[in-house]
Amino acid sequence: MERRELAASLFAGGCAGMFVDLTLFPLDTIKTRLQSQQGFFKAGGFRGVYAGVPAAAVGSIPNAALFFGTYDFTKSLLGSRGPLAAPHMAPVTHMIAASLGETVACLIRVPTEVIKQRTQALPSSTSYHNLLATLQEEGVRGLYRGFGSTVLREVGTFHILYLPFSLPRFCTLWSQRQGHRLHSWQAAVCGSFAGAIAAFVTTPLDVAKTRIMLAKVTCSDIFHTAFSNCLCVLFCSLFAGSISRMIYISAGGFIFLGAYEKVRRTLL
Repeated sequence: MERRELAASLFAGGCAGMFVDLTLFPLDTIKTRLQSQQGFFKAGGFRGVYAGVPAAAVGSIPNAALFFGTYDFTKSLLGSRGPLAAPHMAPVTHMIAASLGETVACLIRVPTEVIKQRTQALPSSTSYHNLLATLQEEGVRGLYRGFGSTVLREVGTFHILYLPFSLPRFCTLWSQRQGHRLHSWQAAVCGSFAGAIAAFVTTPLDVAKTRIMLAKVTCSDIFHTAFSNCLCVLFCSLFAGSISRMIYISAGGFIFLGAYEKVRRTLL
């Protein structure tokens, strides 16, 4: 991949990610409160749905830029030569690139997600206050609470299902049907459908991640908390917040991919 193309991917991904996070933030807040252990109304209900938006805004651009930059670079590198360059190996190339991109992006996503979700579940507090409290009580390690479950959700299921299979398949079928490359809005529609499917499938993992992030415990209790929350998800709250999550990711997929393709093509 040329340096110009990489820069375009980074900038387009950052802009698209910021736009999605800010426009659909209330849906994300509702989803977090539905998944919280204390219950929807005790976590704030419909009040203060923009609580935690500063944390999301700070991490949005670098998170999206890191993912798409790593994803496009890895996909280009793997697809340029060797056994993975064959057309029938495209899904595997997408899967590896998406997994690596998500792992790198989680280095920024998880800390901002921890602060954002704790503020969403406690709207009387602020992002800055929760950042200080987390650092004082748990140290830097506390900012990476739920890192493993986040990577598992994104790499293990969401990006393996969404980017390598659902999204390219929708785009390819539509492109072949009309005989030319998809327009930006058509790529956005494909992203919306693929996102809704992936969002529903991965909701249980998302519930587990949310509860691990919201639990404030000492380092010695982390394993116990993660284990108990996963059991709770399995038996009590398997698809809590699934509707909000599906709407958020479906609409977000439409907006994100449309904006990403438009900005990237404009720059190139």
